[in-house]
Amino acid sequence: MSAKRSRFVPPQVPIYMDAHATTRVDPRVVEAMLPYFDVAYGNAASRHHQFGWTARDAVAASRDAIAQLIGASPRELVFTSGATESNNLAIKGSVESARDRGNHVVTVSTEHKAVLDPCARLEQQGVRVSYLPVEPDGLVSPAALERAIEPDTVLVTVMWGNNEIGVVQPISGLTRVTQAHDVTFHTDAAQAVGFVPIDVQASGVDLLSLTAHKLYGPKGVGALYVRDGSTVAPMIDGGGHERGLRSGTLNVPGIVGFGHAVELCRDGLTGQTTKLRQLRDRLWRHLEEAVDGLSVNGSLTARLPHNLNITVEGVSGEQLLTGLSEVAVSSGAACSSSRREPSHVLLALGLDEARARASIRFGLGRFNTEAEVDRVAHGVAQLITRLREPTAVFKLGNEDDDLPSAWRGV
Repeated sequence: MSAKRSRFVPPQVPIYMDAHATTRVDPRVVEAMLPYFDVAYGNAASRHHQFGWTARDAVAASRDAIAQLIGASPRELVFTSGATESNNLAIKGSVESARDRGNHVVTVSTEHKAVLDPCARLEQQGVRVSYLPVEPDGLVSPAALERAIEPDTVLVTVMWGNNEIGVVQPISGLTRVTQAHDVTFHTDAAQAVGFVPIDVQASGVDLLSLTAHKLYGPKGVGALYVRDGSTVAPMIDGGGHERGLRSGTLNVPGIVGFGHAVELCRDGLTGQTTKLRQLRDRLWRHLEEAVDGLSVNGSLTARLPHNLNITVEGVSGEQLLTGLSEVAVSSGAACSSSRREPSHVLLALGLDEARARASIRFGLGRFNTEAEVDRVAHGVAQLITRLREPTAVFKLGNEDDDLPSAWRGV
């Protein structure tokens, strides 16, 4: 039997517009990674032979590239398995290291679960956590943060760009508040890095989480920026890797891919941002012209360039997603194994459950084209019109009904 493996290709490949979930690994990134699987496969911690030195140098080059993208020093970066681990290290590690100074954390109601769940865990351990509400546009004001800080506050964590509604928070304004109170500021910037300019020095953040797979790099590798002078207790012990902050053998191929993905983003950041914003605006313009009863969730100005989150009046989000067989998008709802709950982010904006469930998130990416945007807009508009027909509920309840037929001729 041949050991050759066939490449998996889905029988029908949809148009991909779910870039907030993950992105395709850029072929140039894959090419850069390949030698570190079977040729330069050394352990970066092996100090006594060429294989280890090669791996060490490759990690150092990637660390330099990532540091340049966010305006950091290379030694301020700690490699992790992704943004979720980085968030856990930042939040739990900051609180653990500050036990003698305070016991209060401030975050925002619209944060990703990778922030909210660590905060919930800390609450179980006796830490007090305050959850700031947001304005109807999804933004948090520095004044609201000022009111929330108490004498025993040790950490504020606010997402840079929201993963559902794309809202970009006023980070510099928020850090001025925390600096005045000598409170550590962390931001989950997984959705923002590579899509908007980020400078950790100018913005004043102390800790910043990022990941490779949101910016056309591989899954399973991320980093935490830790400003010099900030104190974070390690969550993983065993070998003292990464200046003792995150032990474990480094994922050299992943880190190489991370660094190369960052270089591609850095070199084309301005052009990519412009292109994605134009595609996003083109999609919204086509939908708005073709269908009534649509609204955008979150600020349209303080927003990631590749995000569009809309609510469709009078249509079930479940029905809409079921019918969109030729485009990969996400609902505004967060799924669990047993049921679909309305998005906590959209509820925090003031939407009721019905409208929160009738929302769709489009995440555009580097590989999308104007032709794809036009096709998706036309197909979505056709499907919405069909679902609003008086007989739509009856048809959708029939297992023999072919929902993707809404796309025929598109």
